[in-house]
Amino acid sequence: MAQSGDRTPQAHLGLLDATMVGMGAMIGAGIFVLTGLAAEIAGPAALLVFILNGLVTTFTGICYAELASAIPKSGGGYAFVREVFSGPTSFLMGWMLAFAYMIAGALYALGFASNFVEFVHLYWTGLPGGEIWTIGYALLIVVGLIVLNALSTAASGGAETIITIIKIVILLIFAAFGAAVVDPQNFQPFFRENAGAVSVLPAMGLTFIAFEGYDLITTVTEEVENPRENIPKAIFISLVATVLIYILVVFVAIGTLGADELGRAGETGIANAAESFMPPIPLLGSGAALIVFGAVFSTVSALNAVVLASSRVVFAMGRENQLPNPLGQISATYGTPVYAVIASALVMLLGVAFVPIEQVGRVSSFFFLISFVVVNYSVIRLRRERPNMRRPFEMPLYPVIPIAGIVLNLILSYYLLRDDPFTLAVGVGWIALGGALYGAWQWQQSPEEPAPAETEEAVRESEPV
Repeated sequence: MAQSGDRTPQAHLGLLDATMVGMGAMIGAGIFVLTGLAAEIAGPAALLVFILNGLVTTFTGICYAELASAIPKSGGGYAFVREVFSGPTSFLMGWMLAFAYMIAGALYALGFASNFVEFVHLYWTGLPGGEIWTIGYALLIVVGLIVLNALSTAASGGAETIITIIKIVILLIFAAFGAAVVDPQNFQPFFRENAGAVSVLPAMGLTFIAFEGYDLITTVTEEVENPRENIPKAIFISLVATVLIYILVVFVAIGTLGADELGRAGETGIANAAESFMPPIPLLGSGAALIVFGAVFSTVSALNAVVLASSRVVFAMGRENQLPNPLGQISATYGTPVYAVIASALVMLLGVAFVPIEQVGRVSSFFFLISFVVVNYSVIRLRRERPNMRRPFEMPLYPVIPIAGIVLNLILSYYLLRDDPFTLAVGVGWIALGGALYGAWQWQQSPEEPAPAETEEAVRESEPV
């Protein structure tokens, strides 16, 4: 039972729950809405886009696994950076990560609302739609998941596991039906004419957010049983399983619908592909209905995962006194960081209501890419400064893996921002705001001015020559 003022959460999650947190976040709306957009940019090479993004993600995932085994603290990348960097650097890391999770949450909430309306309208057109209603449904799902996460980590983790398993089954059904009717001619020519292999890079930047999520596992480290072993295992299982599912789904979508038609379908590409080859599904109807149903579950699980993750980053920052103290407290009644959950919810709700959603994915991806660069470098710095630190999992091929992670994440950042000054401006503006708030917070927390005899100058004068 948590006591009033506790700053250490209880371990309620097993290996399966931790794995489902990662997969629940990774297999969100991204695979449903971004596959068609990737095909529009890269053609049949959209398959290569997802394979390469899986490789890029794996480099950083290995770094997360080593750091999590060595530093079993909640807070994810923030906790790792806090261990090896100065206060300002670690604060900005947490500031970026928390914001990225919260804004991604706004994206998932709005994605849920639109898919929910579309699914209900397949059977009953009386449900009100339109922009205002969509925002209202998004706000309701956020509030519902916030309440669930505030009341019980075990309940939110259990719900995440069930919902994630359901959507995995749906995607595997889609892949199983489609694999039998794939046309190899749909992959010829593999690269777009007049674009070549370079066309995969912008598409990789656009779809990278679909591979973000395994890092969320490390935000709940202290709430996982035997974290030094289970966190690295959960990272690897979630990464490998998710990348394989993505490759299967994209292969079937291109192989059945064709890259051109898939690209024209855009955000509804996977649903259109399902409609083209899947038989009617009992109780649901068409194959498209199954995919929309899966999209509803995917956005709910992804939203629940980022609610969990964002609140734990805020909690970790409060516990380190880099945010107000109450944010770092565990509720004696519920055993959860209630104040951190509420603070995260407020930003997420504002994002749902006011952030231009068409830019939300890019802003989130930018912050994740930058934070992954810092995490990769943290491995190098920690190895150099604390070589004898206990590391139950120690990566092979060091330092090749973290260096490759740094270089590849920077390349993707460049292609993400190259033609998007808005994302760069939002990113720089948010970091500048965080720097200003950190300075103000530290000034407020600083002790009173020392007496004249205790000043640095007086101390230097009193030291022997």
